[in-house]
Amino acid sequence: MPIVLADAASTAKQLVDVFLIVYMLLIFAYVLTSWVRLPYSVWVRRIADFLRDVCEPYLRLFRRVLPPLGPLDLSPVVAILVLVVIRVIVDDLFNRFT
Repeated sequence: MPIVLADAASTAKQLVDVFLIVYMLLIFAYVLTSWVRLPYSVWVRRIADFLRDVCEPYLRLFRRVLPPLGPLDLSPVVAILVLVVIRVIVDDLFNRFT
């Protein structure tokens, strides 16, 4: 029975790791697309809308707290750092229980 629990914990840990890494990459892609003027295309617009819809609610949490520094928006940097910290904490918790 403990082998099954260890396998389930390992799978859950991998799922959380992959989710957090993919979300960090989506935030990074959202930031890059906000810097670059992309040519208009239906598919490019859909991708940009998807990135905005996925990333903006999470980034908005940090924009409320962080003061604006002129044209610089540090919320993506802080948001990614928080995701890294969450990933380390979750990995540590899973390592303790396996």
